Amino acid sequence: MDSVSRLPYERQGQIKAFPVNYDVIVIGSGAGGCAAAYRLVKAGKKVLLVEKGKALPSDGSTLDFRKVIESGVFKSKEPWLDRNDRRFVPEEYFNLGGKTKWYGAALLRFDRSEFEPQTGFKCLGWPLSYRDLEPYYAEAEALLGVRCFDVEPDLKNLLDRVNRQESGWRSRPLPLALKPAILGEAHEVSHFDGFASCRGLKADGEHVFLKQIQGAGNFELITGQVVARLIADPSDPLRIAGVELEDGRHCRAGGVVLAAGALHSPRLLQDYLEFHGLAARLPCAKSVGRYFKRHLLTAMMALSPGKKSDRLRKTVLWLNDEFPHGSIQPLGFGEDVLSALIPGFLPRRMARPLAARAYGFFLQTEDGSDADNRIYAAGSNGEARWPKLDYDPERFPELMLEHERMIRSFRRALRGAGCLSFIQSVPLAGTAHACGTLLAGEDPARSVVDRNGKVHGLDNLYAVDGSILPRSSRVNPALTIYAWALRTADHIAGRIPA
Repeated sequence: MDSVSRLPYERQGQIKAFPVNYDVIVIGSGAGGCAAAYRLVKAGKKVLLVEKGKALPSDGSTLDFRKVIESGVFKSKEPWLDRNDRRFVPEEYFNLGGKTKWYGAALLRFDRSEFEPQTGFKCLGWPLSYRDLEPYYAEAEALLGVRCFDVEPDLKNLLDRVNRQESGWRSRPLPLALKPAILGEAHEVSHFDGFASCRGLKADGEHVFLKQIQGAGNFELITGQVVARLIADPSDPLRIAGVELEDGRHCRAGGVVLAAGALHSPRLLQDYLEFHGLAARLPCAKSVGRYFKRHLLTAMMALSPGKKSDRLRKTVLWLNDEFPHGSIQPLGFGEDVLSALIPGFLPRRMARPLAARAYGFFLQTEDGSDADNRIYAAGSNGEARWPKLDYDPERFPELMLEHERMIRSFRRALRGAGCLSFIQSVPLAGTAHACGTLLAGEDPARSVVDRNGKVHGLDNLYAVDGSILPRSSRVNPALTIYAWALRTADHIAGRIPA
């Protein structure tokens, strides 16, 4: 954590009395935090949800290309260090609803096989099976209104041309958390992927889960406040008593849920374990912050002679048995966003006309779980104290090779379909699918949380965000995070008395 967030540890002797009691405190309002808070409130628990950011404006600015993409007004400005101690800024969002406000609404289940380990690819297994999560997948899909949309004419034409080549690529409908009404909103339908809806036409954690519990007598929401640290029970540091907010407020609870995201939740836990001397006592401590995953990601633009009239675009998922860890989906971008992806060697005056003839694609391959891919609570660069992300995809060369082969294969298929393609690797700052830093597993010496989300060795601390994922699968992780959070919240509700 940065120096401001660490400051309360230096004020250890100035602890204030706990002014408020809750059954559960949830830290973070992304997919996991919103779903867990919803379930716990519905179960009758008194819940406090703390979010570092504030609610997004509804004035249309979250659909403004210049503000969202060019200026990055809504993105985090928090500096980090990479493995070579170079400064970079991860593309994180601190706002009510977290990344669920911005993601492209693609909500897919992991395959059954993706709950199993694959040691040759450094893919770890889950402590539970697909069957354990299946009813929660179904519930999350129903709550979020997940549906498939018809393939539009231009994409249908491209699909037919790719399929005729017998290249091994096959498509299936891509489930999306969008309301059908978005098809009638020209600006929103071309700005749902990477933008936040002003009218609630894209399902997100705030609209789907928090709106249902706002106003409930057993729910409280605090926004614009950082959780500075976890507070120990005075008689036993293996039990969390509550949290301290950055403004000095202390809140007490019977249980605490980490849902700040894979880059942030482990930093809170790292600081807590270190300060209370638990790093040497708890076997799980050595795994905190390790096994960071983000998918191997490449953006691709395909140009063809005719102008594209499709608006939704993001309606299919491409798979190929030759690349079992990878998938491809169209980007739901309009001309303004696609023009920003036009290669730099082309004159800027050509960007918009070319974008009108383009389709964008998102290629992703599951990355392996390597213990050396990790985050640290703080790094150093002169007098600044910054967190550090040590990540190197070369640590799983087999998957790197599969990703490169997948790119070449899809480019050949597009070329056969009459398209000229350009690619751009998504840099380390692209952390939309960050996961793996509080690994779920049965062995406390090799994981951080158990199959019910509880931190090994700590009595009442849980995790429900992407940090728990042992595998990231070949598809977007959001639906699995929602499902895990609902399941974990059921366990917490049965364990922590009101």
